[in-house]
Amino acid sequence: MTPDSGLQTPNSPKAYVSLGSNLGDRAGNLLLGVRGMMEAGIHVARLSSIYETEPVDVLEQPMFLNMVAELTVTTFSPEQTLARLLRVEYALGRRREILRGARTIDLDLLLYGAQQRDTEFLTLPHPRLHLRRFVLAPLAELAPGLLHPTLAKSVNQLLKELCDDSEVKRWRQE
Repeated sequence: MTPDSGLQTPNSPKAYVSLGSNLGDRAGNLLLGVRGMMEAGIHVARLSSIYETEPVDVLEQPMFLNMVAELTVTTFSPEQTLARLLRVEYALGRRREILRGARTIDLDLLLYGAQQRDTEFLTLPHPRLHLRRFVLAPLAELAPGLLHPTLAKSVNQLLKELCDDSEVKRWRQE
């Protein structure tokens, strides 16, 4: 297999992306986000359940739907993966006008194997990953024993120690 073949091996590292939406057809936006990642050449291996969550930081906005996607890493670097995620967001109408405001779609690269970055463009692991129930709950569904690369704690442990008491519940379509 050549490095550019795009095929995954059993030992391929995993990456995790948080998806969120609180404008328009929230569930449809998540689906379009997953589809956009796949069309961008990103291999989506598994998806968590969808969770309905309270807004954090900017509270005067609609409830979110959130989930986490597990990716099988192939030939894209973390920076290339993030660039593709940002293009998917833009194609789905995301405009970054209000910091942490309402959005059609939000795609955050949480983890990329055990890699670490701290640049103007990318911080890995995601700097608020361990502080957000709306991220940790769906991530724990997919990878409860996964170790945070810098905190050396499992996702389950981070969730149990979390101070964030915002409401996060599995979403049931009505």
